[in-house]
Amino acid sequence: MQIDPGKCVACGNCVPVCPMGAIYVDTGIQRATIDGDECVECGTCFRGMSQERLNPTMVRAVRRLARMFRFRFEPEPDVCPTGAFVMDDLEWPRLVRRVFSDPLVEHDSTGIAGRGTEEVKTNDVAHRVGVGEVGYVIEFGRPGTGVRFHQIQAMTTALASSGVTFEPKNPITHLMTDTDAGTLPEELLGEKILSAIVEIKTDLSELGAVLSTVMDVSRRIDTVIAVGVSTRCDDHGEDTFLAPLLEELGYTFERAKTNMGLGRVTNVRKEDAGDQHPASVR
Repeated sequence: MQIDPGKCVACGNCVPVCPMGAIYVDTGIQRATIDGDECVECGTCFRGMSQERLNPTMVRAVRRLARMFRFRFEPEPDVCPTGAFVMDDLEWPRLVRRVFSDPLVEHDSTGIAGRGTEEVKTNDVAHRVGVGEVGYVIEFGRPGTGVRFHQIQAMTTALASSGVTFEPKNPITHLMTDTDAGTLPEELLGEKILSAIVEIKTDLSELGAVLSTVMDVSRRIDTVIAVGVSTRCDDHGEDTFLAPLLEELGYTFERAKTNMGLGRVTNVRKEDAGDQHPASVR
């Protein structure tokens, strides 16, 4: 994203709009400026403000005149009065910032916008997590914090060394140069995005080891990390396996989401016919 210095009048309205705090007013040149390293190309500034497209010379003159007479002339707080924002045509690897951060852009690998995955929400038809298995979603970054790909790789390589299975229908997995090692392209490692999700799957017996690995790596990564785990419920919608294990390991948790089993596959494969239980996400 760019701010056209010929149009910007340094009103500062865009500064609080940026979820990454990447926009500031440079008092030396009296123009708003974007820190390109911190910008995640989410497009919030471009879409989140009205673009009035007033003549910048006129606006600057009125503001100067207002200062002379000791009063202020400021545009409405949700307005860029001169339409100064310009959305760049991005190239690889910076393009990845927009794909992961702009909620309107779809991932080519999954056809899903935002972070590019439905996670386990459609498990009653997708069967990502089977009976006796645990699915994990490891979320990185948040507005105001973000995450860089080298931080994500620190987690994926540690998990890969434990022998986990990465969900193939996931944008991070799709980017990996080696899923057995959990490595990402070298040119991506310095790129920053708003947030991302890594998805893995293991047997129930590996729950403790995986959560221990995630906790250990999270202490070495300077970003926000959240973990969700899921499993298949029994015929009565109860979780009789995962919950006791989490309690035994000393974790507190809430039952956040439950697939009710209402989804139906129109052409059920023979091997899936007897595996239609819902999934509980914690």
